[in-house]
This record gives sequence, structure tokens and C-alpha cells, in this order.
Amino acid sequence: MFPFRGVDFVEFDSLLNDEEKLVRQTVREFVEKEVVPHIEEWSRDGKFPRHLVPQMAELGFYGANLTGYGCAGMSNVAYGLIMQELERGDSGLRSFVSVQGALVMYPIHAFGSEEQKLNWLPALQQGKAIGCFGLTEPDFGSNPGGMRARAVRDGGDYILNGEKAWITSGSIADVSLVWARAEDGIRGFLVERGTAGFSAKDIKGKMSLRASVTSSLSLQDVRVPTRHVLPGVVGLKGPLSCLTQARYGIGWGAVGAAMACYVEALEYAKTRIQFDDRPIASHQLVQEKFADMITEITKAQLLALHVGRLKDRGRADFAHISMLKRNNVQIALEVARAARDILGANGVADEYPIFRHMANLESVFTYEGTHNIHTLIIGERVTGIPAYK
Repeated sequence: MFPFRGVDFVEFDSLLNDEEKLVRQTVREFVEKEVVPHIEEWSRDGKFPRHLVPQMAELGFYGANLTGYGCAGMSNVAYGLIMQELERGDSGLRSFVSVQGALVMYPIHAFGSEEQKLNWLPALQQGKAIGCFGLTEPDFGSNPGGMRARAVRDGGDYILNGEKAWITSGSIADVSLVWARAEDGIRGFLVERGTAGFSAKDIKGKMSLRASVTSSLSLQDVRVPTRHVLPGVVGLKGPLSCLTQARYGIGWGAVGAAMACYVEALEYAKTRIQFDDRPIASHQLVQEKFADMITEITKAQLLALHVGRLKDRGRADFAHISMLKRNNVQIALEVARAARDILGANGVADEYPIFRHMANLESVFTYEGTHNIHTLIIGERVTGIPAYK
């Protein structure tokens, strides 16, 4: 174990203000104390560290970039730094916080009634309630418009039927934001734990995000009162705008995972002796890997910061965030693979964090819009021609 001192090749810290640095340091210390010493065991056992939920609430992680209802009202850059440090600990932990804030609190904040906001936002922000986001279905991931979940009006209620899959926090959620097709379009429904006909079951056998709860949701004639429907949005704009918020956090989080792998490999290479009693860090091929890694991490940091500044000025749109998520997750996965190579056989042992990060990043590469989908989003932006079909 060695203390994490950060990764800064081009004086990146000079671009941050004092508040942003303080937020980052607070999360960094939390991760070093509460996560790093235990995460390999949790991942090995497939255990989500639920005991950290109230601690993270006290530190203001949930909905940190939202205002009112107890939320911290931080800048989007400060929020991004929270995601970075959490994912440096583990992608699953960042996923939990990201889902809570960007996929559950954000849509209630943006599209909910005042009753819904008062009922859920303070409880979610304080960690007294856990939320999940039910969009993906067993047969529809990249094409949410094909969803089969249906909501039929029945007097003052809706009756929901359908299945959702790969839902973070599904089985531990107190409220599930379920997206289903109603007569007037796709709507968001707040389904409370214990509602008749609603059930959640954990997905077993995962090789990735093992310290995270991933579930499938089943809705069989679930009756939801109209007052539990988000009134402020109809259509795919609702869930897609939520995904944009979550993808932004992922873009920062991937930098944290890349940092963790880079630093671990660098420390290892400086002390691993091979051939002529020299550390492998002195070898040209190894130095080439480090040169590539630090260059890509630095570029990812600068991209994340610039998009964050744009977002704080209200000028970041979904295509900017697609570039952020696409680039930063890809380079993080490449950094993890290079770091694994540097460690050789040790790279697959959970004595080191690298293989866990690499496995996690395989999922991050796919969820919240696959790498290929973000490629097409950027392609449409620069050509003006959609190529999804």
C-alpha cells in the first residue's frame, strides 16, 4: 500500500479552484480510508458495501450538482471530481452514486412534481432511500425506443407490465424510476418497493462490477397512481436526458480508474527487478507504455475539465458528453490493459487492483450507451447524417 498522490503531468491542478481541490481531497481521503483497504475483498465476495451509503450521504455525494432539497449545489466540475475519485476506488461504487444522483434524483428534480420532489429528493440525498433507473430491457439496450414495457391507464392509475434488466441497485432500491410506453408516449413511473406485482432479482455470476448490485425488474399488473408519474416529460427525451447526466460522470470516473492502474503499474515497475539487476521501469518498451498512458490520461483530464466548464455555463450538449464518455472509457481500458501487461502474471492477481479495474471497465465501455453508439452520435454531429440503422 502506498498513498495516492494524484496524477498531474501538465499542472492540471492549476486549472482547478480551491473549492474543487477541497472536494477532490475530501473524496480522495474517503476512498483511501474506507474503500481501498477493503475493495478487493468486497469484489471477491460479490458484496456491495452498503454500510458506506450513509457516509457518502453525509459527505454530500448524492445529487451533488443539484440545488435545493438538501443537495450540495456543487459545480459540475466538482461533481466530476467526486466521480473520478470514487471510480479510482471502484467503478461499482461510482455507479451507485451516479445512479442515485444522475438517474434518479436528476429526473425527479427536472421533471417531477413538487410533491414528488419533497417526498423523494431529501430522502435520496440523505441516503435514507435508495433509487434505481429502469430503462434497459432484456431485448432492448442500445435501442430504448423498442421497449416493450407498457403502461395502460385505468381510472386514476396506470397498470404496468414489463421486464427490465441490468439495473444497478435494483434489489435494494426503495423507489424504481421505471420507463414504460403509455398511450401518449414513454413516461417515467416512480414505483415504490413493496408495490404488488413488482419484484427485483439480483443477476448472479458477474465477472465485472462485482462490488455492485445489479438486478432484473419484473412488473406484472403493477398499479401506479397518476401522482407517481413524472409530469414534466413525455417521450425518449426523458430517459435520454438522464443518461446524458450519467455519461458525464462516467467520463470523469474513467479517468480515476485509469489513474489507479497507471500509478500501480508505475510503482511496480520501479521496484520489479529483471535482467542485470535493473528495474523494469528502465526498459525502453516499458517506458513507451508509460509515455502512452500518461499522455492519454492527461488528454482525458483536459477533455473532462473542458466539458465540465461548458456544462457549468450551460453549453455542453449530449454530443460533447458522448465524446467525453467514449474517449475516456476507451483510454482507461487501454491503460488498464497496458498496466496489466507490465505486471505480467501478477496483473491477474487481486493483490493488485488492475484486473478488477480492467474487468469493471469492460462493463463501463458498454453501459450508458455503448462505445459504438457514442461513435454514431459523434458521427451524426459532424456529418449531419444519422447512421443508426
